[in-house]
Amino acid sequence: MIKVLRGNPTPEELAAALAVVQARATAAASADTGGPRDVSEWSDPARTVQRRTPHPGPLAWRTSYWPV
Repeated sequence: MIKVLRGNPTPEELAAALAVVQARATAAASADTGGPRDVSEWSDPARTVQRRTPHPGPLAWRTSYWPV
């Protein structure tokens, strides 16, 4: 229920305001999926960042002194 507290809107103004409220409510309802998004590692921007630490593994100590 929507109640006009101040002013005297015309029917056109009231219809425009209600259309905006309804559009925002519909957009918010469709945007809320509630579940995790399925994102592949290929599109993850973190994969393009160069690592400053050696990759973990038994021979990581060999590359620990290499310049980055």
